[in-house]
Amino acid sequence: MVVGDASLDIDTLVIGAGPGGYVAAIRAAQLGQSVLIVDKSELGGVCLNRGCIPSKALIAAAHQFESAKHADAFGISVENVTVDFAKTQEFKNGVVKKMTGGVAGLLKGNKVEVFNGECMFINENEARVFNDHESPRYRFKNCIIATGSRPIELKPFPFGGRILSSTEALNLPEVPKSMIVIGGGYIGAELGQMYSKFGSNVTIIEGLDSVLAGFDKDMTSLVTKNMKKTGIEIITGAKAESAEQNDKEVTVKYSVNGETKEVTADYLLVTVGRRPNTDGELGLDLIGLDMDERGFVKVDHQGRTSIPHIFAIGDIVSGLALAHKASYEGKVAAEAISGMPSVVDYKCIPAVVFTDPECSSVGYTEAQAKEKGHKVKAGKFPYAGNGRSVSLNHPEGFVKIVAEEGTGLILGAQIVGLEASNLIAELGLAIEMGATLEDVALTIHAHPTLGEIVMEAAELVMGHPIHIIAR
Repeated sequence: MVVGDASLDIDTLVIGAGPGGYVAAIRAAQLGQSVLIVDKSELGGVCLNRGCIPSKALIAAAHQFESAKHADAFGISVENVTVDFAKTQEFKNGVVKKMTGGVAGLLKGNKVEVFNGECMFINENEARVFNDHESPRYRFKNCIIATGSRPIELKPFPFGGRILSSTEALNLPEVPKSMIVIGGGYIGAELGQMYSKFGSNVTIIEGLDSVLAGFDKDMTSLVTKNMKKTGIEIITGAKAESAEQNDKEVTVKYSVNGETKEVTADYLLVTVGRRPNTDGELGLDLIGLDMDERGFVKVDHQGRTSIPHIFAIGDIVSGLALAHKASYEGKVAAEAISGMPSVVDYKCIPAVVFTDPECSSVGYTEAQAKEKGHKVKAGKFPYAGNGRSVSLNHPEGFVKIVAEEGTGLILGAQIVGLEASNLIAELGLAIEMGATLEDVALTIHAHPTLGEIVMEAAELVMGHPIHIIAR
């Protein structure tokens, strides 16, 4: 297929080249479909360019800086540790370039045609793609919409100048002396803690009674404890009301317990969620696609919209705005187009936040399992009982497993601590496979590793832990 020849038909049009779109395109091509993917920005979408990957690169750098400053616990003395943030940004940009280059190579290797430009539906079976140089028209048998989301902009805090979205916060030329963060969700918590580790004086203003409200409080308490160690001020139950800025600083007025207060900093970062990219020139209203009042596209268990041959995935459908959720839905949609019986099953989609310590969760929490009518038993094994975590000087945290009483069927798990983002995968697999506590406990885990905590947590819930005293 030659992109630009408007007379050609294609099997599948994919709109959006983020972690949902490019994965869907590759899977569709693997299944024998001719695929065109269209994106007006960079391959990899927000995740690779302005979200997941660059933020984790900067977070990793912040961890390195903090470790260098506090290496004395290992008998290592490092003096005059400094940050050249321009080089840190170069490192981050290099990571992004490698990853986006990898996506381009994967698309090419799978014979997916790429068009850099915008897309607009003409009708249910045709779309025009266009940029400054060309505007071909395509007929498609199937379409997967994966246009992602963007940061929510609040009227009292319009982005610009010293009021930042997460995109601008990831590209500051230097570490600010101070920063205000409105919103203590995963983005605000991650970036606020990252800049705090680099030396910024950070204030987080959160409307709820805790940061990271989606996680259990016994998990988030460890995060807030570490935040306060680096000097972060966390103001909960607060409502941000207005902001005034000049060329040097920004002042935010907020109310808490009926009292109006204000705080001033170099920058204000607003992270209060994201909204789906279903408006604009795409023309979803023109083809009559069913959407809800929040702008999310309504889909079935395969990602199929109200128009049977058009699918929607990722941040533009209901559910958590997670890159791995979008990728998963993209595979399901591509397979459904090929006639496979693939359907989405969200019970094993993990949620992870890269704070210090990391938090992760999969399946049901203990409260959710009880709400679903399960009789449950649960237990937490502490990192402090694991030799590897103690030798790494990271003994804080725990692995909690929620299981069904009687059968021992694993229903969910929550982890807070070092490498929680990686450890949760084993428990996600356990839930997916219908594994029991005994299955995990009988699996021999290498020693000394953090993975042993998962095994020990299973033994704990069964009532016979080895490395802590059963109570």
